[in-house]
Amino acid sequence: MELSFSFIIPVYNRPAEIRELLQSMCELDYGKAFEVVIVEDGSTVSSEEVVSQFNELLNISYFKKPNSGPGDSRNYGMARAAGNYFLILDSDVILPAHYLTEVEKGLQQDFVHCFGGPDAAHQEFSDLQKAINYTMTSFLTTGGIRGGKKMLGKFEPRSFNMGLSKEAFLASGGFGRIHPGEDPDLALRLQKRHFETSLFPEAFVYHKRRIDWEKFYRQVNKFGMVRPILNKWHPESARITYWFPALFSLGLMATVVFAIFGWYLPLWLYIAYFVTLFFHSLFLTGSVKIAAYALVATLVQFLGYGFGFCKSTCYLRLFNMDPEERFPKLFFKHAQ
Repeated sequence: MELSFSFIIPVYNRPAEIRELLQSMCELDYGKAFEVVIVEDGSTVSSEEVVSQFNELLNISYFKKPNSGPGDSRNYGMARAAGNYFLILDSDVILPAHYLTEVEKGLQQDFVHCFGGPDAAHQEFSDLQKAINYTMTSFLTTGGIRGGKKMLGKFEPRSFNMGLSKEAFLASGGFGRIHPGEDPDLALRLQKRHFETSLFPEAFVYHKRRIDWEKFYRQVNKFGMVRPILNKWHPESARITYWFPALFSLGLMATVVFAIFGWYLPLWLYIAYFVTLFFHSLFLTGSVKIAAYALVATLVQFLGYGFGFCKSTCYLRLFNMDPEERFPKLFFKHAQ
């Protein structure tokens, strides 16, 4: 099959991000034509003027629609795209020059209907962004589920950097209404239909993550609440590793109590883990400040995800509640 690529990018109130992303597309070393489909998802701060500045440089299709969430907006874009292979990106990424070349190389060597690539931190990112990138991608914190080369189990591509064939899109119906979690849900549904999913480790993107500590906690807390829902929908995907942040958080609280009563062994185990994280991050980033931030980010990530996971598990498993009724904010109501 001759590949024809269409980038699919939903955007919500982020014109500055779109400018950076489109500029990086202009600098790709890929020598063939490709399409860029931008879907304005009910934004109150439009990206139309920014997009128009690239009309002569890129083959851009630009659409506006009422807000219905990133998953439905990606479906909207894919349904209108001209290509036969869709490259789905978040608006807060920047592409390295080799990105599309690596995607094509990976598909030619071992074609799959759905792939995902890792995210990395650009050298110009802030120290906080680099620290959060470390905690979200390190094997020591997430087990490589977002694209680490040492990932565990079947790979579930994430929609900040995801490839999907038109055939797989039509067969699956694309993304569902849940958010976050629409990307692993789609990957799991594709696997049930015997579409292979794969990691392309060299097709990475720079993931900017314009975020602060409070936003990061809210984000990972939602990730934690979503996972038991996915486990309920796709019980074959449940793994003991999804419990680790919750066990870490509960264990940390118990460790404080133990230390008050004079038993310090669990505390030393936690200290050893954080010391390992510090020096691993320091080795990778070369910055004491980033390594220190990485410790805070790891704590925020585990506590936020762990408490969200426990909360969702209790409501879904103990009280057998309907996910959408209990967590309506995790579902978009107005799919197109």
